[in-house]
Amino acid sequence: MIRLLRRLSVLSALALTACGNSPSGEPMTDASYPAHPITIVVTFPPGGGTDLLARRIGASLQEQLGQPVVVENRPGASGNIGARAVAEAPPDGYTLLMVNSSFAINPGVYRNLGFDPRRDFAAVINVAFVPSVFVTPAASALRNLDDALEAAQPGKPLPFASCGNGTPQHLAGEMLARATGAALQQVPYKGCGPALTDVTAGQVPLGIVTASSAAPLIAAGKLRALAVTSPKRSPLLPQVATVAEQGVKDYALDQWHGLLAPAATPPAVIDRINVAVARIMQRPDVQVALREQGFTPATSTPAAFQSMIRADIDRYAALTEAIGLRAD
Repeated sequence: MIRLLRRLSVLSALALTACGNSPSGEPMTDASYPAHPITIVVTFPPGGGTDLLARRIGASLQEQLGQPVVVENRPGASGNIGARAVAEAPPDGYTLLMVNSSFAINPGVYRNLGFDPRRDFAAVINVAFVPSVFVTPAASALRNLDDALEAAQPGKPLPFASCGNGTPQHLAGEMLARATGAALQQVPYKGCGPALTDVTAGQVPLGIVTASSAAPLIAAGKLRALAVTSPKRSPLLPQVATVAEQGVKDYALDQWHGLLAPAATPPAVIDRINVAVARIMQRPDVQVALREQGFTPATSTPAAFQSMIRADIDRYAALTEAIGLRAD
């Protein structure tokens, strides 16, 4: 009888292991991972916010996991080139993708991505948010968001500089126009930097840019901030009210950043990375450094991040279809 009970106990433990759980009910971890270097592919050029975030996380992840973490920049086609490369990589946890909200916008803009953003990736963790901010030149007569909306009249649309076609900043302007009926006309730039230059110089009366890029100019008195796009005020610009606070109900657009892995990556490996990165994002020194750069640090479960991505894909697809935004 004792032998029979022991045998049943062993079989029960094996069954739990086969289902991806330990006998205690906790998720199994792959003790062999990682056994060699990990690559984080960034879909934008070196020096940008997404790249800096990936390098900070990569350096700390290397310390935690005991293997080199290499950041590889594969820019192009609004991030689709790098995403396609990771979608085709072996699903073993050694090739990860660092993306921002453009990943969820692109399916509504590009007909032929070369991959399926819903099917070909497994979410790992959301690590940060970056709000955008509506700004005007310091000498502008537009003192607040209401002034801007009143100036944006049919037949005389108010131009706004964005960081480029299909960027979160472009869509932030389109969302405001649709929510309020204001006549806003996008002036797309190749990045937030050039857009800021022309807004600061008074060449364009309104700009929608990342809060991190505008904050130094706001602090220097060269720009006036009218509103932030996030659901809550930004720690970087705590004195600036949100769009929703100023009467535009349910308005919210936060640019998120996060890590993805190829689909079919073992859940135990994804959980291992998720836990390691969450520890990094909760470190006080990391939080202080990222907030100074305009990020709002975050953590999430893989499932929660996956749900957020899918919801944003649907939301942005409806918006890009409504405004007729297509890149191919």
